[in-house]
Amino acid sequence: MTIQTIINNAVKRLKAEGRLLTPDFYAEAFCKEVEHAKMSVEDCNHVEKFKNMLSKDFQKDLKNYRIKTMSEFVRFLISKLNRTNPTQCSDTLEAQTILCKRALQVITVLHNKEAAELAKNSIDLLENAPTPEQLDNFRQRWVNFLTTYDDTFLQKLKSFGDVDSSDLQKTIENLQVFKAAESSENETINLQRISKLLVASFVPSIASSVNDTIANVSEKITKNPAILDDDNIEKEIKSAISLRIALDKGSVKEMVESIDGVLDKLSLRLIDMIESSDNSNAEIQAIKKELELYTVESSSNFKIAHKKLFTIAVALEENTQLLSKNLKGHNEDVEALSKRVKKLEAELEEAKKESKEDFLTKLYNKRALDEFLELKEAEYQRYNRNYAIVMFDLDHFKDVNDTFGHEAGDAVLAAFAKILKKEARSVDIVGRFGGEEFLALLSDTDMQGGVTFATKVLKHVEKARFMYKKQRLSITSSAGVSERAKHVSLQATINSADEYLYIAKKNGRNRVEYKK
Repeated sequence: MTIQTIINNAVKRLKAEGRLLTPDFYAEAFCKEVEHAKMSVEDCNHVEKFKNMLSKDFQKDLKNYRIKTMSEFVRFLISKLNRTNPTQCSDTLEAQTILCKRALQVITVLHNKEAAELAKNSIDLLENAPTPEQLDNFRQRWVNFLTTYDDTFLQKLKSFGDVDSSDLQKTIENLQVFKAAESSENETINLQRISKLLVASFVPSIASSVNDTIANVSEKITKNPAILDDDNIEKEIKSAISLRIALDKGSVKEMVESIDGVLDKLSLRLIDMIESSDNSNAEIQAIKKELELYTVESSSNFKIAHKKLFTIAVALEENTQLLSKNLKGHNEDVEALSKRVKKLEAELEEAKKESKEDFLTKLYNKRALDEFLELKEAEYQRYNRNYAIVMFDLDHFKDVNDTFGHEAGDAVLAAFAKILKKEARSVDIVGRFGGEEFLALLSDTDMQGGVTFATKVLKHVEKARFMYKKQRLSITSSAGVSERAKHVSLQATINSADEYLYIAKKNGRNRVEYKK
């Protein structure tokens, strides 16, 4: 590999990592590419060269701090020269910087445009590793602001009330501005009338009471009708009206449900009464005949029917008193059971959230896989421990579900999970990534090791006997493999494995694809 190739790769690395093409960033990327190419360039060996000239204690500190670049090496030496405790200095400087940022953030919300803009620019400066010259420049800008700031404009407000230059909010509250114009007074009166009508419209027409949100909006408008001129109140009014409608709908729903329940019980009770009494049944049959014979002219027959219906209603009332007592007892039992069911449902939902095991395959689920991937990425970042990711997908799985049903599909998924777990090492992590897609996280494994593992799994699947209701199913699988060391991030590694899985399925399935 030539130096020009390494230079091109270093520039590509910076673009992939989203970093600017500065001398320091370029030097770091260049040395990483030199190390990756297993070449020796003098410009990348300065740290090792100068480290050997230091004492053993300094060399030990360099190793602990993981100093790799000349910039880091120089900062280390400066901290050793200027401070007896560089860690304490670093912590103190970081704490002071955070305190400075918080103070600047407070200034950005104060009521001074110039100060807020200067504070915002200062925060941006602190977040981008400023040089001493830049910091001194901004310090001078703050000195200039402090020396030129003029608050005499507040004195112009003395004619409207007390002025407190140390408390702007208090000054505003003390201002007394009178509207003498008759049109303004009429406008205030109109707003008061409108506010009363509006508040009255918030009261539900069916529900027995309002909720806290409606009450708060009503109180706010009643106390200050002028707030109706504020555009921000429109959203709150719309929300209050929607809530009022929702309360009425809820009450109507409860009433209808209650009436339906009572009618169902009364209907059953009435049927029981009719079936248990031949006399009542005969009376109802007679009333039915009389009603069928009723005409506009035969008003006397209608009176007789009405009297008999009233007699049945009295009898029904006497019987429903006993029914009411029974319903009350049953209602208490139902309410207790309902509370218990809700509690159990909540506990079940919480247990599902905390579970890390896929209920069907008994492998790790997506949530657990994400946690293991983050842990493995942390090991890679800290100790440079490489790992491989293999994505599996069952070929033509939809056809299995469509032909034999979802029970057959579940049986195939569970059988494949057993094969995957059997072929994996104790240090490997395997889980269900979603649907018929599975993921294997192989520790301390490169690309070739991942390909070997995937090939073993595919051969095992091809030879296995997948049975469902004494019928053998022909099942194969496809796989895509990626290696962390060849990608810039964990997500890029996962995406690569998924892309090669797609290529494997596109190229005929039952195969392993990876970057050659």
